[in-house]
Amino acid sequence: MAAVGSEAGHDGGGAARRRPNILLIVSDDHGYADRSALGIDPQVRTPALDRLAAEGVGCEEAYVTAPVCSPSRAGLIAGAYQQRWGAHWFDDSSMAGPEHPSLAERLRDVGYRTGYYGKVHYGAEREGDRGTPPMHGFDDSFYGLAGLSMGRLNYLRHSGDAVADYGDAAKAMAVQPLSAGGEPVEVERFLTDEIADRAAAFIADDDERPFFAMVAFNAVHNFCWQLPDEELEARGLPKFDDWYPGASEYLDWYDGAISPNLPNGRAYYLAQLELMDRQIGRLLALLDERGVGDDTIVVYTTDNGGSQCNYGVNAPLRGSKYTLYEGGIRVPFLVRWPAELPGGALRDGLVSSMDIAATALAAAGGDVDGLDGRDLRAYLRGDDGPVRDELHWDCRWQWSVRQGRWKLSWVEPGSSHAEEIRRVEHTEPGDGLRLVDLLADPAEQRDVRDEHPAVVDELTLARRRWRDEMDRSSALSG
Repeated sequence: MAAVGSEAGHDGGGAARRRPNILLIVSDDHGYADRSALGIDPQVRTPALDRLAAEGVGCEEAYVTAPVCSPSRAGLIAGAYQQRWGAHWFDDSSMAGPEHPSLAERLRDVGYRTGYYGKVHYGAEREGDRGTPPMHGFDDSFYGLAGLSMGRLNYLRHSGDAVADYGDAAKAMAVQPLSAGGEPVEVERFLTDEIADRAAAFIADDDERPFFAMVAFNAVHNFCWQLPDEELEARGLPKFDDWYPGASEYLDWYDGAISPNLPNGRAYYLAQLELMDRQIGRLLALLDERGVGDDTIVVYTTDNGGSQCNYGVNAPLRGSKYTLYEGGIRVPFLVRWPAELPGGALRDGLVSSMDIAATALAAAGGDVDGLDGRDLRAYLRGDDGPVRDELHWDCRWQWSVRQGRWKLSWVEPGSSHAEEIRRVEHTEPGDGLRLVDLLADPAEQRDVRDEHPAVVDELTLARRRWRDEMDRSSALSG
């Protein structure tokens, strides 16, 4: 049986203290409302996530650092604002360089074994680039480079045969072989199950060192109709064909494959969510079977807000993925650590995905210097209040700052990026400058700039100070 972890020091009473294992689960485009414990949609079934919430702490005001995948994931793994190295949107995102060590590198330096399983998308990675898991601190890995396939992985097929079958559609439908430790591997089965299998094997290894496992599911990213035949049959769902050249122009086909034009779209999405939740439950059961559940920090979150075009629901929040409305950046955030944290607790106050690295490193006895994230342990226990009062987002063409109850946002008028997401993704990012009072108006329905000019000035100044700091850091990184 794997050990709980090796000694990291002693507590005040002189008793040996063990370093916890760390299991970080990151899903893709999970809607804020889409957990069955919330009771918003009775068709949602997520018993494993409900168990995490019941046995751990839920953070009510948790945010990612960007409303899209690549920069958000870059900030999470580095524990810092990705703008420090010039990452803002799909078109300029990248993994931080060695001057910003990843969470895996930092944990490996203090004796952890490290494994990565699932989707990789920090930017335009190719094998051997720093953005691939073997190149930023992961000893063991199984992954697909979504940057090579329009940001997605196919749920069912990854092989040379699949590439040949799809022809010119192989990139759009994301069927390229995957990688294990940097070497190509073919997988012709349901990817959610394969990711969980690989992660489970790593967790179950009889290595005495504490482990850090990062499990990055492709679910519930589109295209959610890619389900095993038996799951379609069990749910009474029809097959929906992937795109092939000649059938139609790709964007015309894509428009028919997303909300509101896809028949059974919400049912496909909920099936993918349920099947991912099943595998999360399996990993939790494995921790218990091996006797390490109490001393493993399990974190669940997602990479950005739910995707409206893929039938995710972010109620009661406004907006969706791609936008800086709350629905684009506020996410599920659950932390379970039975040895240290209460069960069934909810915490208010600003939390960021950047805090995952700082919290894990502090618990492991590692160095948190140079991180923008904060150690959440006392906050999660309920010993202290929120760890910060201010957060920033910046995609170049849109930005936002939250300070306490206030949120000031700006979208460049006439932005080509904004027009593209309106046209292709069927979501509205807004336009111009906007101030909302999230305490009085959590659904962001009223612009109160004219009523609070002093607040606009204060947040504009905070934004300018932060942006200057990011630009200085980016210049040094470049």
